[in-house]
Amino acid sequence: MTVDLTPYLDAVPAVVVERVRTARRVLAVGHENPDADTLGASMAIARLVSAHGGRADVVVSDPPPPLYDFLAGIADVRTDPEPTAEYDLVVISDCGSLERVGAVWHRHEGLFATVSTVVIDHHASNDGSGDAHWIDPGAAATCEMVTLLALRLGVPLDLDDGALAGALMAGIVMDTATFAHPNATPRTLAVSAALVEAGAALSEISRRLYRTKPDAQLRLFGRVLDRLETSADGRIVWSTMTDADLASTGTLPAHSEGIIDLLAQAERAEVAILFKEDARGTRLSVRTKPGGVDATVLTGAFGGGGHARASGATLALPVPEATVPVLAEATRLVDAVRR
Repeated sequence: MTVDLTPYLDAVPAVVVERVRTARRVLAVGHENPDADTLGASMAIARLVSAHGGRADVVVSDPPPPLYDFLAGIADVRTDPEPTAEYDLVVISDCGSLERVGAVWHRHEGLFATVSTVVIDHHASNDGSGDAHWIDPGAAATCEMVTLLALRLGVPLDLDDGALAGALMAGIVMDTATFAHPNATPRTLAVSAALVEAGAALSEISRRLYRTKPDAQLRLFGRVLDRLETSADGRIVWSTMTDADLASTGTLPAHSEGIIDLLAQAERAEVAILFKEDARGTRLSVRTKPGGVDATVLTGAFGGGGHARASGATLALPVPEATVPVLAEATRLVDAVRR
């Protein structure tokens, strides 16, 4: 490998390395409504465990969306642990809190409460309170962190004919919007270069994640964008997505991926918000401009979290009622921004 990541490897806590290295039966857990970062990180953890002679199951509460069918091994992702498995380690990736794991956590609370746990995450809202929790808000993606873990474990990044590198690159591409977001740091670029060198097909992964959409998804985008609203000064933009939108376009909730990023392209907007109808009420997706509103402050007011520029929350209110307090808080925060 000609890309040298050695200067970054000390960032990986020794306790995380040791627990993953010695575990024999691992449950690799991602968050509900999985995206490329949680899937890529969890699938990579499974490959690292296997490389050290263990076995791992990848579990997320919701089936992976068809968008990720190109990832090698995606068909093996489960929605519940193996009933007869005697897990000795749970590795939770890309979850700002245990609640983010979703329904699978509630269905198996005993397992999560009793088995040794490692958390690997890049959300600033994660309190990192466990003894083996590695939280790095400076990482652009959890997959960036897991790449460094792989090297600390002595696992080559080209493992399984590049499948490891491909999964890790997918997460980085997703969470940086192919390196367009300000969260892409020199370390992110160095890690990505190493993954490309190891066989990750960067251009193809980027095309799959950002430039390939079924017609039904484009129709969904059209409905939501047509509903766009703005504040009087144009510094807040928002729209809503309902179950009726999904039904009329024949789409899944996962097909909403990317709408919020389109809303955030509004020229004058400091804050972009997508209100999505959810079984629990309303799900918020928030994007903010650099140097302005911290998205975690806005969503944190409603029990959510994430990153300074991209964050989310769930309100136990129907969409029409949820918009009122959220827009009021957004207005308060935007009014304090001076440029």
